[in-house]
Amino acid sequence: MAKQPKLSTKPDQQPALTRQRRVVFDVVRSGDHHPTAAEVFEAARQSLPGISFATVYNSLRYLRDQGLVREIAFGNGASRYDRETDRHDHALCSACGKLVDFDLPDAAKLMNAAARKSHFKPQSVHLTLRGRCPDCCAGSKD
Repeated sequence: MAKQPKLSTKPDQQPALTRQRRVVFDVVRSGDHHPTAAEVFEAARQSLPGISFATVYNSLRYLRDQGLVREIAFGNGASRYDRETDRHDHALCSACGKLVDFDLPDAAKLMNAAARKSHFKPQSVHLTLRGRCPDCCAGSKD
């Protein structure tokens, strides 16, 4: 999944991005990983040494609310931020915390089956496969 969120080329449809928000946005979309706010802060300081953690956090919230990045929350752990905003799923390594994107083509069928069983009216489905990544499996005998 190499797609990156794009800002509209039409000025009246483009959200206003301050210099700080632009730097935070660029950090999130620059890699294929899913950084935490602390990781975004460290990377943003390379471009803007005076940027505060509060500014980074508020910028991430703004970018999320504008649909430019996606926040991924895993219970009590730190949220991670995803440059890919289209529907997709994740695999999370329980050993090292690696988070990777994947697309499960039958997710809609799974959502409908879950809705029938739970009697919920479905709005969306985002699957998270939890387990051990290939790197962590290679280093153990489990």
